[in-house]
Amino acid sequence: MLNQAAIEHLSAADPILGGVIARGREIHPRPHEDLYLALLRAIVSQQISTKAAAAIWKRFQSLFPPEGYPEPREVLALTDDDLRAVGLSRQKAGYLRAIAEYNERGLLDYEHLTSLSEEAFTQHLTAIKGVGRWTAQMLQMFALDQPDVFSEGDLGVQNAMRRLYGLEETGRALQKRMLAIAEAWRPYRTLACKYLWQSLDNGTQIPPTV
Repeated sequence: MLNQAAIEHLSAADPILGGVIARGREIHPRPHEDLYLALLRAIVSQQISTKAAAAIWKRFQSLFPPEGYPEPREVLALTDDDLRAVGLSRQKAGYLRAIAEYNERGLLDYEHLTSLSEEAFTQHLTAIKGVGRWTAQMLQMFALDQPDVFSEGDLGVQNAMRRLYGLEETGRALQKRMLAIAEAWRPYRTLACKYLWQSLDNGTQIPPTV
């Protein structure tokens, strides 16, 4: 199994991370998800609580009876008022339409996107208004389950590594140290991040905004 090979590699390469894994709960591979749908959910969830995001997403889905799937053309046909009525800001409404338009142009093709390098994938997605580097990385980790993605800008990863490795740097200096430590985790940095999230006091495995 891929995870077993990854766990053995991570544990041998980094005793501190190995201890985290040994104390943690097993993390199973996730099935690949609909990237378009995952992007919409990521935008809906930005900067709000998990509970609020779930409620707004449910109301958003109610705009697309009977199955609740937001087909791109249907999203593009909605007005700002339609989207604000379910709890979305005008700004987020614009972001959702930008994603729908990108999908309509065939620019969210699964086979093409999964063939891209991490940097090329990030550049491709961040061309969409409202999608940043962090969101692109989370989609690679969770929607596509790609094995070697490291999010040095994620606050949870930063907090976990500060605590575990005694890091005192901040800003770019902190991220540089994190990247140096994470080099030993290749090619399984995604799983390492998932264990780092899991190690936090709240037990969260998946970032709450994804």
